[in-house]
Amino acid sequence: MATPTGKQSEEASGHAVAADLIAVLVAVTAGQPRFMTIQNGSTLPSGPFAQNDRSLQSGLRTWVEQQTAHPLGYVEQLYTFADRDRATNGIRVISISYLALTRESREGNGESGWRDWYSYFPWEDHRSGPPQCYKDIVARLLDWTKTATAPAQRRVRSRRVTVSFGLDGRPWNEELILQRYELLYEAALVAEAPHVRQRGSSARPVPGQSMSFDHRRILATGIARLRAKIKYRPVVFELMPPSFTLLQLQRTVEALAGKLVHKQNFRRLIEQQDLVEETGAMAADTGGRPAKLFRFRRDVVDERAVVGTKLPLTRA
Repeated sequence: MATPTGKQSEEASGHAVAADLIAVLVAVTAGQPRFMTIQNGSTLPSGPFAQNDRSLQSGLRTWVEQQTAHPLGYVEQLYTFADRDRATNGIRVISISYLALTRESREGNGESGWRDWYSYFPWEDHRSGPPQCYKDIVARLLDWTKTATAPAQRRVRSRRVTVSFGLDGRPWNEELILQRYELLYEAALVAEAPHVRQRGSSARPVPGQSMSFDHRRILATGIARLRAKIKYRPVVFELMPPSFTLLQLQRTVEALAGKLVHKQNFRRLIEQQDLVEETGAMAADTGGRPAKLFRFRRDVVDERAVVGTKLPLTRA
């Protein structure tokens, strides 16, 4: 039997479907992880997939460069969001998201701008220990677990909060950012949650800038992917300048992970994996003794198939 075309499928089901492309474009500047936004920081760069686009990725590059005046470097497909409630004016929208890594540029078209991702997820930055909002967020989530009517549901909620937020002696897992955001959404503790939108000003969402539609969820998905990927692929070098100090490299990894790494273990791991080589130059603007400048090894750039910058033990 012949497979129906997309148009035939739409007509048969009585529902219209549209596809758009969304970019989580990341840079690290002055030790802070940043991402590109449009519409005053409320949305990620996005646009519809057009019939004349050669591929999904080429369509994405076209849209991002039009909206942000910023060319894309490293790009990989992230996730396809196709939940049934993603509908606008009766049209179900399927969003194909991409993670893109670059270095921040001051260029722009007036509408786009770089934002610190911890202003959207302040509970995720543990570089100086648990942030100020962490304790209150956990307390409100634990209160939420008690609102479940069934004992089994209360146990499930409690375990999810315990694991996701590192309670009862469990370690903080930086990769669980999406699970933490989903918990806050389900508990109606973020502005995007339907109950919070309905209650308006009487609701008190947790700290963190909100985004339109489900773009903060998509951003969380991108951060989770990147936090996991820096452990097994050297993608962090896509965010580095041509030459850098080992401290700058360490600070970049820490910025992405939201946690500190052990300095000696980190440098030992970088050296053991032969990821970098000395340039022969020194950096004088370190605020102290001049430091050696390094670059990513050219043959590693060509191969793109070596183990990544794993995160060593956190400092006590």
